[in-house]
Amino acid sequence: MKIVRVLNNNVVLATRDNGGEVVLTGWGLGFGTKAGQPVDQSKVKQVFVPEHGRNVDNMGSLLASLDLDYVDLATHLVDSVARSLITQPESATVIALADHIQMSVRRRSLPTSYNNEVHPLEAEVRHLYPAEYRVAERMLTEINAWLARRHQPPLPHAEATAITLHLVNAAFHTDDLSDTYTMTGLFSQLFDIVDSSLGITMNRTSVNAARFITHMRYFFVRVRNGNQLNEGMSILRESLGQSHPDAVVCADRLASVLELRLDTELTDDERAYLALHVARLSAEIGHSDP
Repeated sequence: MKIVRVLNNNVVLATRDNGGEVVLTGWGLGFGTKAGQPVDQSKVKQVFVPEHGRNVDNMGSLLASLDLDYVDLATHLVDSVARSLITQPESATVIALADHIQMSVRRRSLPTSYNNEVHPLEAEVRHLYPAEYRVAERMLTEINAWLARRHQPPLPHAEATAITLHLVNAAFHTDDLSDTYTMTGLFSQLFDIVDSSLGITMNRTSVNAARFITHMRYFFVRVRNGNQLNEGMSILRESLGQSHPDAVVCADRLASVLELRLDTELTDDERAYLALHVARLSAEIGHSDP
């Protein structure tokens, strides 16, 4: 590999022998070097690849702004603690987590009430993403143990919610948390619509609620990728229209909100599967299961 650009003493942009640019990190990797020189492989600690068409220069600039200790910590957390959730860790996930931890540690030292702060989305996140939240709590425990070894005070428990959102965001393959915040807010709105439409109080921790959440998470990914379900499932909607007409009406309300919030038109298949999940949620309150 050859150096393309030295970002600082520890981070360089380089070209691989088989083509493509990557960002390399390592203590002293960029010190005293310049573009065109071969990379000292013995100093390379980590290789970051810009997946999904991400801008390698932006990735390099962000890494150059981070203390490599935080990058190493984030890599460990993603590769070990979060392995059950993130089977194929991406560079962007590691970098975003490292940036978040570093900023949280710095923000903690400000003269504010941050240490006692409760994250405004904690209740929703705990219910909507229980698996991710449990992993985030384990990650926070390791982060605080890491800080303790450096004689630094711990981060507050509110950080578990913020870390959870980063874990959920990994499914979107994006550096921007806006999709995850939009999705989380919409979940609460959708559940409220189901309750009001069917005159029920839904158990948001039930198995069918979990199925609905999982379906909607994949739906958000499909919308983002422009790849909604379109498999000719109109017969499903017709059947539900006969057996569970209230569920179909409710699903249409959900679809209208989703189309408005996401600025996209839902396919008939997506509407049909919404109705199926609403029917299942309704069944928990005492109706017949579809």
